[in-house]
Amino acid sequence: MSALQPHLPALQVIVPMLTAPLVALLRERQFSWLVTTAASLCAFAVAIALTMVVLEQGTISYEMGSWPPPFGIALSIDAVSALLLLVVTGASSLALIAGATSLQAQCESDRQPLFYAAWLLALAGLCGILVTADAFNIFVFMEISSLASYVLVAGGPDRRALPAVFKYLVMGTIGATFYLIGVGVIYLMTGTLNLADMEVRIQQVGEFQPFLIAAAFITVGMALKAAIFPLHVWLPNAYTFAPHVVTVFFAACATKVSLYVLLRLDFVVFQQNVGGHDVQFAYFMLPLSVLAILIASAVAIFEANLKRLFAWSSVAQIGYITLGASLISQAGLTASLLHMFNHALAKGALFLALACLAMSVAKLRVDEIGGIARRMPWTMAAFVVGGLSLIGVPGTAGFISKWYLIQAAFGAGSVGIALIIIILISSLMAVVYIWRVVETAYFGEAANDEAREAPLAILVPTWIAVALNIFFGLHPNLPVELSSRAAAVLLGTGP
Repeated sequence: MSALQPHLPALQVIVPMLTAPLVALLRERQFSWLVTTAASLCAFAVAIALTMVVLEQGTISYEMGSWPPPFGIALSIDAVSALLLLVVTGASSLALIAGATSLQAQCESDRQPLFYAAWLLALAGLCGILVTADAFNIFVFMEISSLASYVLVAGGPDRRALPAVFKYLVMGTIGATFYLIGVGVIYLMTGTLNLADMEVRIQQVGEFQPFLIAAAFITVGMALKAAIFPLHVWLPNAYTFAPHVVTVFFAACATKVSLYVLLRLDFVVFQQNVGGHDVQFAYFMLPLSVLAILIASAVAIFEANLKRLFAWSSVAQIGYITLGASLISQAGLTASLLHMFNHALAKGALFLALACLAMSVAKLRVDEIGGIARRMPWTMAAFVVGGLSLIGVPGTAGFISKWYLIQAAFGAGSVGIALIIIILISSLMAVVYIWRVVETAYFGEAANDEAREAPLAILVPTWIAVALNIFFGLHPNLPVELSSRAAAVLLGTGP
């Protein structure tokens, strides 16, 4: 490992990217799944190693081809990117392990190698966004991951995925275009695309108006990609009609990577250099976060389709993340980043439980799962624990980040008190839509007498996700430490 350690940042992207064409050439579907899963697990191992190095030594820099930045392409991993790398690679690996059974039923056998190749390209693109230190390369990796994501969402048997993918494609393209326009404006003013160099050169430009325009384009573009309310219209259908394990993967990490880009550029590049941008960011994001939390939670209460219900829940949870960031404080950003990690655990466990239910329930609707807990006790028990974490019950990971968010809101004065009330109300709304499902599954009249417990191949990964929710709810030191360091990096108070 010592010989490979200097090259870990490059390996984080190279391993899945170079494995993708190999998988596309394979014809045996089981072998293609095995190679894809091995590559994802390797990427997860690299992410763990990078996290350990970041915790011990601080930010890692890597020069591609030994060309120093800003002339060459540089990679950089700090606490922010390390935290998200764990989420992305971990979610991919767990979803692929569970997909050994689920994807065989949902994807045509002759297309599975191409499907897995697209999965690896999506993984490589998401990892590339997190490790690159170049604003244009973020766009390149964004397009790689987006194009592969469209293939994954449309890869299932449900033809309703096609209009969902088209809407996803249009919105994603608009978001990426807005981002590219913003980066182009910055390049015209500074002559550089390297993020660290950009941060320095902005200070040397006396006219701030173009940078405010660039900040507006980038913020709107990334808000579209991250499904921030009210720019979330593509997300419910994309999550609903995608193959079940694809939803597990995307719900855990896809929007969070776009949020990472938004926070990285808005906080590091703009807020520390463009006067008053932090206030504008707070005024813009705070009300949208509150609306997302309340409106999306209310829609979820009345939603009958289980996957769509938790897609709307994801819109509300994104509101929690942007709410913490809009406080513009160390405590608020720590809570925001911590909720990225913990929400990935909770939502990953819930969508894995839904993938288990789908093995016996043709339509994932509330009225189709009456009494299902008597025939699928392990699946529904996993669902309950994931739901408790989403609500924020003590002893689960979801409680930790909500507690940190409430603490951060206390520091915001009278506005903070109102935000705490909103957080508590939305948690009660989460109780309502989780309880709807639990009540029907445990106490409803049996709707499916032929249901059987899910196979161990998908049940075991589900319970691994459940165990992680409990473990990080009782031992939150690692994500809290990473989130605290990441918040310091974004605010310019850390290394």
